[in-house]
Amino acid sequence: MKEIYLDYQSAKPVDSRVIEGMTKYFHELFGNPSSLHHVGDVATEALEASRKKIANFINADEDEIIFTSGATEAINLGIIGYALRNKNKGNHIIISEIEHISIHNIAKYLEREGFSVSKVPVDQYGKVNLQKLERRITDQTILISIGIASNEIGTIQPIHEIGELAAEKGIAFHTDAVAGEGLVPIDVRKDNINLMALSSNDLYGPRGVGVMYMQKKFRVNPIIIGGGQERGLRSGSEDIPGIVGMRIAAEIMQKEMDTEVKRFQRYRDRMIKQILEEVPDSHLNGHPTDRLASNAHFRFDGIEGESILLSFKDLGISVSTGSACTSKTLEPSHTLIATGLLHEEAHGSLQLTTGRFNVDDDIDIVLEAVPKVVSRLRELSPIYKTRNG
Repeated sequence: MKEIYLDYQSAKPVDSRVIEGMTKYFHELFGNPSSLHHVGDVATEALEASRKKIANFINADEDEIIFTSGATEAINLGIIGYALRNKNKGNHIIISEIEHISIHNIAKYLEREGFSVSKVPVDQYGKVNLQKLERRITDQTILISIGIASNEIGTIQPIHEIGELAAEKGIAFHTDAVAGEGLVPIDVRKDNINLMALSSNDLYGPRGVGVMYMQKKFRVNPIIIGGGQERGLRSGSEDIPGIVGMRIAAEIMQKEMDTEVKRFQRYRDRMIKQILEEVPDSHLNGHPTDRLASNAHFRFDGIEGESILLSFKDLGISVSTGSACTSKTLEPSHTLIATGLLHEEAHGSLQLTTGRFNVDDDIDIVLEAVPKVVSRLRELSPIYKTRNG
């Protein structure tokens, strides 16, 4: 039985070209960039070359790139670090109702530290309402954090307009770019982004590496204290093999993104069209057009998302019901609830996300399986049987 993977939003394999480029930094070029000798100099050169490449990838300057252990740390450093550094200017922060769970938990932490957090509602497609965002701004607002796209339903946010609004009001704009990197162009200058988090693995690089971008005129307090690496903002010896891996992944992505995105769009549009046509009482979650090229997210009346996932698992097909970071909880998706769905509607979801190593045959097999799986589960569902006679 062929194993098929359609859960690229939760984790991506490391590209073999990345692994090949990283390998020598584990044993041949193993130095610490803080060391003042030739071996340390080689490590420093690799570190700074990687910083320059990541900066180029997002149209930033190299001294605006801070390497971290991953996106979660980068988000913590950006949001908590900025809030603590600038609490004398105000104590109000704005996020959206559908931000990644890590940002919601950071917001809870800051509230315990005396900050006020407002959550901007979204429309039925998961898109932030700009007018409602503006109405939540007060003279105490110091930071707005809205992700480039939903990692769950794939809706792309109006980042350029949000950046313009924040700049006009003199408020720092932070964005979690993880869901969108490699799928939508990122230009921190054009979109007035002041703080941003990136993940290596979402570029097909190694896990355990991330980046916080911070525009030069902005400042944050460090949240990890130590030897002063990364300009004192992220202490701890830099992971040179991982950072080099992220650099190579970004180089590959920059060259191949346009071609990949067109292929993903073809997969996505085919899945959306065929599933909605062939499966009764099926619905698309997220925006119909302003969505990530790799994302097709559905809900099916009368069945549970977990039973869909397990049925596909038996077929050797890896799919998801939503964000992997909240998969261990029985609560319905906060993103789907925010779009206006009832709890029972939010529970019957299927997320299909494609990636670099999918082929047409994968999509054929999944599209053949979906109607059969849904039909079988509905036959077992007393709720669906009762509702449909």
